[in-house]
Amino acid sequence: MGLINSVPRPVRDGIPASRLQLPPGPWATLLDGLCARFPGVDRATWADRFRRGRVLDAEGRALAATAAYRAGTGIHYFREVVDEPRIPFAETVLHVDGHLLVVDKPHFLPVAPTGAYVRETLLTRLVERFDNRALVPLHRIDRDTAGLVLFSVNPDSRTRYQALFRERRIRKEYFALAPPLPDFVFPYLHRSRLERGEPFFRMREVSGESNSETVVDVAARGPDAWWYRLEPVTGRKHQLRVHMAALGAPIQDDPFYPALRDRAEDSHARPMQLFAQALEFVDPLTGEHRCFARRRDAVPPF
Repeated sequence: MGLINSVPRPVRDGIPASRLQLPPGPWATLLDGLCARFPGVDRATWADRFRRGRVLDAEGRALAATAAYRAGTGIHYFREVVDEPRIPFAETVLHVDGHLLVVDKPHFLPVAPTGAYVRETLLTRLVERFDNRALVPLHRIDRDTAGLVLFSVNPDSRTRYQALFRERRIRKEYFALAPPLPDFVFPYLHRSRLERGEPFFRMREVSGESNSETVVDVAARGPDAWWYRLEPVTGRKHQLRVHMAALGAPIQDDPFYPALRDRAEDSHARPMQLFAQALEFVDPLTGEHRCFARRRDAVPPF
């Protein structure tokens, strides 16, 4: 996003701003463009945010609602949620140095502000905890997934670590509890084409050239369920969840796949049994082989 990534993220009331690179469009003003980009937020609410200085340019200066809309420009804005639900689970910091922060995220906590969550996110908690507005997640895992998330601490080295994910030079390992697949030969490579489904937040497999790959292996076998070791080769949204459901072994307590579960039933007592277990890569700054794994007492019981 250019300049917007070269300055610290603005913070208000302990909450980091969201970032947006304005997409192409016919809108004359920023207010018009943001109303079109976020139809769930009414025009009066956006106008009020402009009046209170909660829409900023890449350098953190307040923008006017009447400012010209220029595609490609980077802006910051502060999301606001009334009666935000509290997530009663804590993250665990596993490693921190001058460039990287590695955190074990609990189930139900979003990595960054999204939907009904602004303050109750991993990013917001860590910005406040470390007093570091420059923190940026290098990748994301689902709110329903627990496990490792890697953050960039230093903007000067950020692009080097972002390239690990973009160029698929980082190995990611997950564990998942799901029904047995006795007729498969493991390890099994599942490829498919994933596209947005219905509702908008779900994904689905469709015919066509594959754009997603997952290596599936068995870590432990039980009488009614198996622990699977999953290694995503690609990083599509909900990839592991869709792939396991497509194989006939949906992940235990997955609220989205193979069918939607009523969110009223989304009890904290029933976390989805998917864990981001390990991250392994060659450090682009030092050439050192690095492997981060969840603490021993957090590993699923095999």
